[in-house]
Amino acid sequence: KVRSAEQVLPMRDILDALLTRLHKAKKDYHIIVPLEMLRHAAATRRIFSIVLGSIAAISLLVGGIGIMNIMLATVSERTREIGIRRALGAQKRDIVIQFLSETLLLTLAGGTIGIVLGSVIPFLVTYFSRQPTAITGISLILAFGISAAVGITFGLYPAYRAANMDPIESLRHE
Repeated sequence: KVRSAEQVLPMRDILDALLTRLHKAKKDYHIIVPLEMLRHAAATRRIFSIVLGSIAAISLLVGGIGIMNIMLATVSERTREIGIRRALGAQKRDIVIQFLSETLLLTLAGGTIGIVLGSVIPFLVTYFSRQPTAITGISLILAFGISAAVGITFGLYPAYRAANMDPIESLRHE
């Protein structure tokens, strides 16, 4: 019996040395320290968290690039419309606001779908595997906020590109 948790691992080493001396023929014992198992489990959990966080970051990057590509395609398809709006007096910020609001709408739709799937899948896991899962409100809000921030960040370039088009060149575009 040890008096504190700090003495557990040194005591294991002492017991291992003693048993090794007493059992010279073969090692017919095994010392298991639950404290070590807890440390290994915590280390494994940290590794899984890092891996899952990396996968999520890559997914956000890919999603952001997808939003940017969609918005760049929209800008190129609507070049003539942008030229007409600019020729009729629309300011650059009006064009930026138009394309950022479209990006925001696209992002909100994707975030909503993500929240729904992110809520249904753990429910199904709990239902079919009888393993409890937990979803917190803060995690849903955080996920939605990060999704919106990524969408708006990646939508800025197409919006500014649309706003900086030359109205005359835009009107010539077919």
